[in-house]
Amino acid sequence: MVPSPRFPPPGQSVLAVSRDGRVARPISVGWCRGLAGRRRPAGPMWGALRAGGTLRAAASRPMAVSRPTAARGSAATAGIIVIGDEILKGQTQDTNSFFMCRRLRALGVRVARISVVPDEVDAIAGEVAAFAARFTYVLTSGGIGPTHDDVTFEAVARAFGERVTPHPELVALVHKFFGKTDAQCPEMKLARVPESSYLNYGTDRCTGGTFKYPLVSVRNVYIFPGIPALMERALDGLTHLFRSEQTRFHTRTIYVAADEILITPVLDQADATFQGRVSLGSYPDWANNYYRVKLTLDSESEQDLEEAYHFLIEKLPPGVVVPLVTDCVSLAAAEVYGLAESGSALGQKVAAALRTIEEALDRYSLAQLCVGFNGGKDCTALLHLVHAAVERRCPVRQEKLQVLYIRIMSPFPEMEQFIQATVQSGGLHPGGPGPPEGAAATAGGRPDGDTADRPLLMHSDAHVHDGPQLAPVHAGEPLAGLDLPGHLGISAQALCPLLRAL
Repeated sequence: MVPSPRFPPPGQSVLAVSRDGRVARPISVGWCRGLAGRRRPAGPMWGALRAGGTLRAAASRPMAVSRPTAARGSAATAGIIVIGDEILKGQTQDTNSFFMCRRLRALGVRVARISVVPDEVDAIAGEVAAFAARFTYVLTSGGIGPTHDDVTFEAVARAFGERVTPHPELVALVHKFFGKTDAQCPEMKLARVPESSYLNYGTDRCTGGTFKYPLVSVRNVYIFPGIPALMERALDGLTHLFRSEQTRFHTRTIYVAADEILITPVLDQADATFQGRVSLGSYPDWANNYYRVKLTLDSESEQDLEEAYHFLIEKLPPGVVVPLVTDCVSLAAAEVYGLAESGSALGQKVAAALRTIEEALDRYSLAQLCVGFNGGKDCTALLHLVHAAVERRCPVRQEKLQVLYIRIMSPFPEMEQFIQATVQSGGLHPGGPGPPEGAAATAGGRPDGDTADRPLLMHSDAHVHDGPQLAPVHAGEPLAGLDLPGHLGISAQALCPLLRAL
């Protein structure tokens, strides 16, 4: 075993020999190109990444330039370079940088810059050289493969004034996986890497085995594949190269039910007070039902973070800080019945509607009931009321609440997503009596296959009842039954507060 004359990758001490026992130059990886799913890897290579193998590494000649190091008391930094014309042309959406940011932050590394560059050697080389001198780690994504536009290895070599050269170990791997030995064949391009490359063999997090194909690094530059599945697998298998034991990021979040402009003076005051110690972010969300602005606080000091958090809680206007509601369904029964028992005018109407629904639950099983739903405000309110009554009456049950979804010709995408998500969660069973002509149900026909009478609770503009009424519906007949506005005795406009409350 011969000690490596160069510094090893951060967090790794390596004595390196090639597989045949001879000292070899360092080098690394061979993944086919692809940014966010651009191109599939060659079949044998994908198998190599999924299987385990024996840890191997290659020695490197001394480096003339050392990598940047983080200053004492500060976090290690990273720069991410995403490579690919398809990203810049809007043909492919980059997801790799997002994944890298999350993983690196969890490892105690602060991502300081993300750059997207085209498939051009000079552009990539210039960015790599600048990033390598500025950040502790540089992670590239994409541009590895056998085709003309796979130029990342060449560009990284140029960034450090090196040549690309065949690496004996990678040549052997190309021969093993592709059966090719011709130095000019396209596959052999995967074996030509910068002279000072280093081979990093990751560990499969599921099996504990070592990957059979390595990731190439040159000094502090780590060259990742562009295909998301391969990049994610590689990074997860090499976390030891980036993990910082000294740094941990702490985060707190505050949700505010007020416009951002209203809280700007407080945010300015907090930023001035904790500048350099706590990072404060303000992110409006106009589509959320529960809050208008999300505030994030980040710091390497847990004490500073808590001070900033309590500072904001005390300074923000009274009543604007709200809890984050991530699961409104599990709270629905308590919220609906709380409204019904509040004694308010709206609560009394909700209580009357709940009594009608409870009557239906007394007379019929869930297998005999079906809620009509077309996405309108009236039947949406009814669906919430029925769900609350079912949860109150039968919190533990095998049967599912059945819904007849009447799809319009051009449904809103959000409505389709809501239906699919609700069905997948197990809360609803799509189906029920056959829809009227021109409408479509998410599941045709009756779930049980019979044509027996089945009550249908729904709102129908064609039927307005003065009082509670349950009518059995036969397959093929016009839809009728429980009319929600008729029972509540309120206008459509008055339903808006109810929907917000639910």
